[in-house]
Amino acid sequence: MEPMTIREILAVTGGRMLGEFDNLDRPVSRVETDSRTIHPGSLFIPLAGERFDGHAYINAALEGGAAGCFTQRERESYLPGKFYIKVPNTSRALRDLAKHYRKKYNIPVVAITGSVGKTTTKDMVAAVLGEKYRVLKTEGNLNNDIGVPMTLLRLNREHQIAVLELGMNHAGEIDYLSDLVEPDLALITNIGDSHIEFFGSREKILEAKSEIFHHAKPDCVAILNGDDPLLRTLAPLPFPTVWCGAGADNDYRATEIRSDGGSHMFCRARTPRLECEVEIPALGEHMVYPTLMALAVGEHFGLTQEEMVRGVRHFAPTKMRMNILHRGEDITILNDTYNANPQSMRAAVEVLSSSRSPYKVAVLGDMFELGPLAPALHAGVGEYLGKAGVDCLVAVGELARHIGDAAQKSGVPECYYCRSKEEAKPVLAKVLRPHATVLVKASRGMAFEELVDYLKSVTSEG
Repeated sequence: MEPMTIREILAVTGGRMLGEFDNLDRPVSRVETDSRTIHPGSLFIPLAGERFDGHAYINAALEGGAAGCFTQRERESYLPGKFYIKVPNTSRALRDLAKHYRKKYNIPVVAITGSVGKTTTKDMVAAVLGEKYRVLKTEGNLNNDIGVPMTLLRLNREHQIAVLELGMNHAGEIDYLSDLVEPDLALITNIGDSHIEFFGSREKILEAKSEIFHHAKPDCVAILNGDDPLLRTLAPLPFPTVWCGAGADNDYRATEIRSDGGSHMFCRARTPRLECEVEIPALGEHMVYPTLMALAVGEHFGLTQEEMVRGVRHFAPTKMRMNILHRGEDITILNDTYNANPQSMRAAVEVLSSSRSPYKVAVLGDMFELGPLAPALHAGVGEYLGKAGVDCLVAVGELARHIGDAAQKSGVPECYYCRSKEEAKPVLAKVLRPHATVLVKASRGMAFEELVDYLKSVTSEG
């Protein structure tokens, strides 16, 4: 972050000084929200939520080296040499600060939302653009009302393009983030069942995702999944629209999609300007969508065919996003534990199914935020396991029981149900064998990376 003075911060946030500190020209070059990782001279922003209040850690942050802080209420005492800025709402002040700071940099913003594949698409777009430009991208999954402003505050004079992921679980949240980032390019990956508990239907989810256009630049370009029937209902949009997919009516199309059976996909990509062979260092036919969207973004910004193809090859997934772990005895672990919903579950099972392993194991857990549809949607995953030719299922969690029941009925030869991860560990030790491929996936709240760590502990290095 480039330095801002306290005077500038006060003007942007409408705050007022508390205590005796009066050097308004003091510069601040870092903003932090975690009192445990404070850097000297930073501005600490205490965030308040339903279960926590960062105001309790103001003194710890200041004593740890922060130069000052925001606060929503006056303090009983003030540490000497530290500044305190009173604001009505610390989260809103963070947003206002980030919006002001973003306007200092006249660079294009690529904004990405969707039910499934946002992070993968963000990483793929950034990898392609990175062949020609210096790119700021969302780190990990910091895509909410805190993560997006904190990402914008990382901008500096070196950056030429920003690639930002916008997430949501309620209506209005994408509108809030769109107003903050003002997209030059707006990408929607697909419309699925994620967070359907809060919306009731996919049509309502589409409406919420479409908020990305509310504050887009007048010359914004929309890049959409052309194989998604709900996204197709958006046409015509008041922006130039580019469609990506496998269907013949897409502007950016993938054909001859195939896997090497190990760790790479290949396809023939056709765009309005070129046709070429693309090597994708990831598994699953669904990977053509982030790839085609990245090609569309790349062509928009003038990249050559060579730069784009090379950028796709340089793609690296975010941690716990279908990370491929090769272990001893030809055992492969597919670590896709970051999150899960019905669409991403099926995509992950498709990856498992396409592996050349003679023994395919799915370790699947609960998917959250599906509301009354949860039993049926879990059962749908179980039915798909039988069609996909999976040899063994280890279902873990209360809702995962529905996966197990449906998988058994659909013909999966071995089905085990475990109420907890601890209960699942001896089962995994029992079913694990040489030449197996094991998929591990569940919603974030299940913390299935613990089972990946267990599998690593009972297998040797590859």
